[in-house]
Amino acid sequence: MKGSERNSKFLLTHREREVFELLVQDKTTRDIAEQLFISEKTVRNHISNVMQKLNVKGRAQAVVELIKLGELKI
Repeated sequence: MKGSERNSKFLLTHREREVFELLVQDKTTRDIAEQLFISEKTVRNHISNVMQKLNVKGRAQAVVELIKLGELKI
Protein backbone atom coordinates (compact mmCIF):
# COMPACT_ATOMS: atom_id res chain seq x y z
CA MET A 1 0.00 0.00 0.00
CA LYS A 2 1.40 3.36 -1.05
CA GLY A 3 2.22 5.63 1.85
CA SER A 4 2.09 2.98 4.57
CA GLU A 5 5.84 2.43 4.41
CA ARG A 6 6.51 6.12 4.89
CA ASN A 7 7.69 7.48 8.20
CA SER A 8 4.49 8.57 9.99
CA LYS A 9 6.26 11.82 10.89
CA PHE A 10 5.80 12.81 7.24
CA LEU A 11 2.47 11.13 6.56
CA LEU A 12 0.87 14.32 5.26
CA THR A 13 2.12 16.66 2.60
CA HIS A 14 2.35 20.31 3.58
CA ARG A 15 -0.85 21.08 1.66
CA GLU A 16 -2.77 18.14 3.11
CA ARG A 17 -1.82 19.34 6.58
CA GLU A 18 -3.05 22.87 5.77
CA VAL A 19 -6.36 21.47 4.51
CA PHE A 20 -6.93 19.34 7.62
CA GLU A 21 -5.88 22.11 10.00
CA LEU A 22 -8.62 24.26 8.46
CA LEU A 23 -11.06 21.35 8.42
CA VAL A 24 -10.77 20.91 12.20
CA GLN A 25 -11.54 24.62 12.56
CA ASP A 26 -14.98 23.79 11.12
CA LYS A 27 -14.21 25.39 7.75
CA THR A 28 -16.21 24.28 4.73
CA THR A 29 -14.66 22.98 1.53
CA ARG A 30 -15.38 26.38 -0.02
CA ASP A 31 -13.79 28.26 2.91
CA ILE A 32 -10.66 26.11 2.65
CA ALA A 33 -10.45 26.56 -1.12
CA GLU A 34 -10.74 30.34 -0.82
CA GLN A 35 -8.22 30.59 2.01
CA LEU A 36 -5.62 28.42 0.24
CA PHE A 37 -6.31 29.83 -3.26
CA ILE A 38 -7.14 26.40 -4.71
CA SER A 39 -10.32 24.93 -6.19
CA GLU A 40 -12.92 23.09 -4.12
CA LYS A 41 -12.16 20.01 -6.22
CA THR A 42 -8.50 20.21 -5.18
CA VAL A 43 -9.54 20.47 -1.52
CA ARG A 44 -11.70 17.35 -1.93
CA ASN A 45 -8.81 15.56 -3.67
CA HIS A 46 -6.46 16.33 -0.75
CA ILE A 47 -9.04 15.06 1.74
CA SER A 48 -9.63 11.94 -0.35
CA ASN A 49 -5.88 11.26 -0.63
CA VAL A 50 -5.49 11.47 3.14
CA MET A 51 -8.48 9.18 3.71
CA GLN A 52 -6.84 6.64 1.36
CA LYS A 53 -3.49 6.89 3.15
CA LEU A 54 -5.21 6.23 6.47
CA ASN A 55 -7.61 3.64 5.06
CA VAL A 56 -10.65 5.40 6.56
CA LYS A 57 -14.08 6.14 5.16
CA GLY A 58 -14.78 9.74 6.10
CA ARG A 59 -13.40 13.12 7.03
CA ALA A 60 -14.26 12.75 10.71
CA GLN A 61 -12.56 9.36 10.91
CA ALA A 62 -9.51 10.81 9.13
CA VAL A 63 -9.33 13.65 11.68
CA VAL A 64 -9.56 11.18 14.59
CA GLU A 65 -6.76 9.03 13.12
CA LEU A 66 -4.54 12.05 12.43
CA ILE A 67 -4.96 13.20 16.03
CA LYS A 68 -4.15 9.69 17.32
CA LEU A 69 -1.02 9.63 15.15
CA GLY A 70 0.04 13.04 16.42
CA GLU A 71 -0.23 14.48 12.90
CA LEU A 72 -2.94 16.97 13.86
CA LYS A 73 -3.60 19.06 16.95
CA ILE A 74 -6.95 20.48 17.94
